[in-house]
Amino acid sequence: MSTAALDVGRRRIVVGIRGLTVVVGLRSALVGSVMLLVTVLLALLALALGDFPLTPAEVVGVVTGRVDGLPRIVVLEWRLPRAVAAVLFGAALAVAGAIFQTITRNPLASPDIIGLANGSFTGMLIALLVLGGSWPLLTAGSLIGGLAAAVLIYLLAYRGGLHGFRFIVVGIAISAMLASVNTWMLLRAELETALFASAWGAGTLNSVTAATAVPAGLCILLLLALVPLVTPAVRQLDLGDDAASATGVAVGRTRLAAVALAVCLVSVVTAVAGPIAFVALAAPQITRRLTGTPGIPFVTTGIVGGALLLGSDLIAQHVIPLTVPVGVVTVVLGGSYLVWLLIHESRRRA
Repeated sequence: MSTAALDVGRRRIVVGIRGLTVVVGLRSALVGSVMLLVTVLLALLALALGDFPLTPAEVVGVVTGRVDGLPRIVVLEWRLPRAVAAVLFGAALAVAGAIFQTITRNPLASPDIIGLANGSFTGMLIALLVLGGSWPLLTAGSLIGGLAAAVLIYLLAYRGGLHGFRFIVVGIAISAMLASVNTWMLLRAELETALFASAWGAGTLNSVTAATAVPAGLCILLLLALVPLVTPAVRQLDLGDDAASATGVAVGRTRLAAVALAVCLVSVVTAVAGPIAFVALAAPQITRRLTGTPGIPFVTTGIVGGALLLGSDLIAQHVIPLTVPVGVVTVVLGGSYLVWLLIHESRRRA
């Protein structure tokens, strides 16, 4: 049973689904709708562009079942899995970044900066070099590596509570250590294996197929469905640990559950596409500035993240003369954004 109400005075939409109440700002809903439309248009481009170009009408015809033959194979078997994966992976990374930035109350908190992506990469390399490297083993290794890195960072940063600045500093240190370990393993690997792992380590969607995209997509959808369960308590953490505790929130358990959920989202993406950088950092802050909200709206952030990664993949495939991994594009865009964010934060605190 679901209900919905529009509160014009407070500029919000209140949605109730089986006892779970979700409040969405009108501006946030508008931004999400616009970005959803942008995502659809980018998806049409992704399905139409390539060595076998198609018109938008042909793409729509294939999707609706009116066009068959070679265009159907090109769209549904070659291009659709990659486009859907880009949207879902971008959404997963963006929501994971939003969770970390919310619980640490720091815009620089991101899975790729604080070491979780490198932890997943370490787990994947161990699975690849030691256990043989089938996709289930790579997924399990990536997940275990990400969780192990998160636990290590959490334990080292915990001092009577988890403070955002300490968490980020410890995460950067662990990330640097793991990056060194990853480099050492790549140098000791056979040439062919090292080349494959290095390309994968840059963050790429080139190897995405329906066989890998479907199970990964289902895992991500399941994890995203769990996000609303922790959202109300995580929102209370924005008020500070003492205020959240006073309102009945179990601060430690809430933070641990949120971190575990974010780590799982990042690890599933990393297992398939490698550590794609800066989407988790940039998407939440871009969304917060577009919506004008004090906190980060998770649903809108997921939509923005999907559009951001899909757009970056289009640039990687069709704009740059030499096809590069999508991670290279996100590093360039995200690195520029990070420089701007650091300058903006330093001026604001001055």
